[in-house]
Order: sequence, then structure tokens, then C-alpha cells
Amino acid sequence: MYYHASPVAGITRLKPAVSNHGVPLIYFSKKRENVLVYLSNAIERHCRETGFAYAGPWQKWGPYGFNRDGRQRIEEYYPNALESTYRGVSGWIYRAETIADSGFSTGIPDAATSSAPVDVIGAEFVPDAYEAILQAERDGLLTILRYEEMPERMREWNRKTIPAEYAAAANHPEYRYFLKAKFPELLKESE
Repeated sequence: MYYHASPVAGITRLKPAVSNHGVPLIYFSKKRENVLVYLSNAIERHCRETGFAYAGPWQKWGPYGFNRDGRQRIEEYYPNALESTYRGVSGWIYRAETIADSGFSTGIPDAATSSAPVDVIGAEFVPDAYEAILQAERDGLLTILRYEEMPERMREWNRKTIPAEYAAAANHPEYRYFLKAKFPELLKESE
């Protein structure tokens, strides 16, 4: 089974779209719990909720990695990241039985891509992505690294990476706006 998450209801056929990789693809996971993170984009949600007008393509914020046992690990890089991104967000998890594998490797465990349209065989409504993520954690399907538990090596990575991300995002004002709001201490010297 292949799973795909979307805030859009009523999809019967998934179609490829250009995303971060610059190639028209449909992204799937072989694990239902792994697509929950795609029900909301922290950058887009923050900008919309704070009135930042933007009409271009939204930069994606992928706050996860994987444990050695293969389970997805959602990571909070700033305080309350999980709740502020997912609480109250609803959406759909679509299922497909077969896909025409594109051969494109995302490097993400249990992920698959298709460059051809894919028929949907079922859908599940998720009323609150935050609650669904917490339930998946309770069920042992994924783990959450909360901001308060972040090890010093990850905090150091933030101190190095966030300013570099900000500098490289000259063509993404929405991403810069988000970074300034969520990491003010790391970017106090920037613009």
C-alpha cells in the first residue's frame, strides 16, 4: 500500500506536481504514519496566520529524520513547533495500491515516487494532524524529539545552519519571514 497526504478533499486521481526536487512527481510512503507530517507546512501556516502576503511557491519545512530502527522521528527545532504547525489542521490520507515507480530516489526511508498519475483506492479523513501524530507516537509508530530534549549537537547545527539558510533564501521571502520569527536569536544580525 502507498500513502499520500493532502489538505484537499475528494481526490480520486493523484497527479504529478513540481516540488522541492524540481521534478514533477507524486510522493508516497509505504507507512501511513510517515505522511502525517505533510498535512501542514510550518512556513505556509505561520505566514498565513500572521498576515504575510505571498503568492509564490512555498518553501517546505521538513522537520523530521529517522531513527536507526527505521521509525520516523519528528524534530522540534523551535519551541512548540509540533503544536503550532499541526494542531487544528485537518486533511486526507489517500491510499494507492500500485504506482508506476519513477525511479527517482528521495533518500527517504519507505518513500516512493511516481511520475505518472495514480488512481486512489481509498481515503481517510484526519480531523487533527497534531492529535494523529501524538497517537502514532503513543502507538510506537514514530518518535518525537521535543525542543526541550534537543541535544547540544543539534542546537549547534541550528546555530550554523539557520543563518546559512536565511542567507541562501533571497528568492524566498516567506522562508526568511518564517526563519526570523522562529529563530530570532540566531538571526538578530541579519537584515
